[in-house]
Amino acid sequence: MAPPTSGNLWRPTAFLFVMMLLAGCASSLDAQQARICRSVLPALNPEARIVVLRIVAGPAPRSLRVDYEASYRNRPIVERFAICRFAAEGLSPNKAELVEIGTEQGPLSGASLYLLKRYYLESPEGAAGDPGGPPVVDSIEIPADLAYFLQQFFAGLPRTAIYGLLAVAYSLVFGLTGRINLAFGEIAAVGSAATIAAASVLIALGSSAPLPGLAAGLVAAMFAGAVYNAVGGYFVIGKIRTPSNQPSLIATVGLSLLLMEYLRLVQSPVTVWLPPVWSAQWHIARSGSFLVNLTLISLATSTIGLVAAAFLIWLMKASGFGRAWRAFADDARAAALFGVDGRKLLIQTLALAGAMAGLSGMLIVAQYGGLGFAGGFQFGLKALIAAIIGGIGSVPGALLGGFAVGLFETAWSAYLPIEARDMALYATLVVFLILRPGGLLGLRGPTPRAV
Repeated sequence: MAPPTSGNLWRPTAFLFVMMLLAGCASSLDAQQARICRSVLPALNPEARIVVLRIVAGPAPRSLRVDYEASYRNRPIVERFAICRFAAEGLSPNKAELVEIGTEQGPLSGASLYLLKRYYLESPEGAAGDPGGPPVVDSIEIPADLAYFLQQFFAGLPRTAIYGLLAVAYSLVFGLTGRINLAFGEIAAVGSAATIAAASVLIALGSSAPLPGLAAGLVAAMFAGAVYNAVGGYFVIGKIRTPSNQPSLIATVGLSLLLMEYLRLVQSPVTVWLPPVWSAQWHIARSGSFLVNLTLISLATSTIGLVAAAFLIWLMKASGFGRAWRAFADDARAAALFGVDGRKLLIQTLALAGAMAGLSGMLIVAQYGGLGFAGGFQFGLKALIAAIIGGIGSVPGALLGGFAVGLFETAWSAYLPIEARDMALYATLVVFLILRPGGLLGLRGPTPRAV
């Protein structure tokens, strides 16, 4: 009943890195830099109608070339180009700094470039002056309602992965001990801070490429989440052995506040953001002028969540750790008679749950850019709801609950008043607790499903 060996663990980890590598190789153009380069075109062509034809990599490092048409009233259409060069790339905070612009008439002078950035790009007119990307002619035409539904579905996929991994963390601990750790939202915030710290170290060493930074962030987030949760969870769950669960539950609230204040002091109250990467859009379909888009980073985060979910299901069903976990959860005394070390198993479970929470924090940074010291609370609370709805104590149920809660939030935000979304989610939890307290994969009885 030993935990899985390193030979079993390297395969899903290697697959995660391969998926991130493919995502990085698939996008050679930075969407944020492309938007900035498009936005300077109206300033270079006053009173002209701009139609962007194509955007390709420029001749110099960290540069883009935009080919476009400029049409004036009572004048023929003129084909022009602009080459924009930036200070950095990838995860560097300076990658949006425009340092040079060249056109078919030659490079802009330093004074002209300064005035363009200072009095146009930083103005509301400059922000609204983006003429958009190249025209899309090869997308599939679909009905408008279907196009809107697909766009919302794609937009909600990363959120379902984040909720699913956090819900698994709750279920792993509750299934083994019957107790809930309310600090998993803060463990996710620890994972987010570790991701940014690892990426910042690589940037300081001269590597700002997205793939190494996010790969290092993934490892750092999982390691930090595992260590913090194993240590903190052992004291607030493993050391408190009262018959009632209330002292342990209150202790986890204290752990949550401790981690929150720790993050506030370590990283300051100001949230540190990573710049967006792999945000170029794939045009999947269209309905008239409405385009159904999917970004590379959304695909990458959703795929990482899916691979992690599949690995967890395999781990719980086919590994020695999973057999030991299920045996101890079913009957701790009988499992001890067969050689299961309860203390060691608890630490391993806490470390695995913390690693999943840390991974969810990394996905939050990759998808949304950052997470404040107190931002994990809402994620943790909604993931707990997902675990309860799916069937707390069940790993597949937690994953299903995360998927359900993520899609519920996305659908409500798309079709109903968004200000009532959270209230509707909490009301749905009440309905589940009344009609099916065991969750989707549990029983209809008055108690949660037996593990």
